Amino acid sequence: MKLISISGLDGSGKSTQINLLKEYLESQEKRIFYFHAVKFGIAQKIKEFRQKYCPLCIFMKRCKNSTESQEKSITKANIFQIWLRKIFLKIDIKRFENLIKKLEKDGYDYILTDRYFYDSLVNIEFLSSVPFSVFGIKNPDIAIYLQADPELIMQRERKPDQGIKYLKRKKEIFDKYSKIWNMKIIDGNRPKEEVFEEIKRSQGFA
Repeated sequence: MKLISISGLDGSGKSTQINLLKEYLESQEKRIFYFHAVKFGIAQKIKEFRQKYCPLCIFMKRCKNSTESQEKSITKANIFQIWLRKIFLKIDIKRFENLIKKLEKDGYDYILTDRYFYDSLVNIEFLSSVPFSVFGIKNPDIAIYLQADPELIMQRERKPDQGIKYLKRKKEIFDKYSKIWNMKIIDGNRPKEEVFEEIKRSQGFA
């Protein structure tokens, strides 16, 4: 079983390329498991639990944990919130190890991951301004960094809500670590079809 990750800025086209790759590999009769590090994360599970069972959310629809308030992305965090992110990330990595064992047993051919743990490390460094390393992250068989210009992202129809300064700073962090993490850098500023064709060619899928 192979692990393929696509990382990059919000709005760079990661999910689009993962979906295209999923459709392509399934057309080759491969068994695919889609993995999203944020949705998989224990922090997300806690949020979903609170949204479901918080009395203010249920009866008054007035709660900081409501779905509406969670739509806006996080660009600032205090020391305690950053510490929790680090702890949750370590737990998620162990949970992911168990998931891999189960998927291998079940006969999956590929794990396609959108927002891999690399993206979580970038987010933590953005919030804390301090590099954070975690041992035990499984290196993907294929790690792609979809490199896109923040200015172009902000011109797209579905642009992220964090703003240009946020995207520029995260790009600096991604650019720094992409070589350290041995990522395949692919220009994400082009039409999605061109990007996908390069992804296929670079990994021998076409």
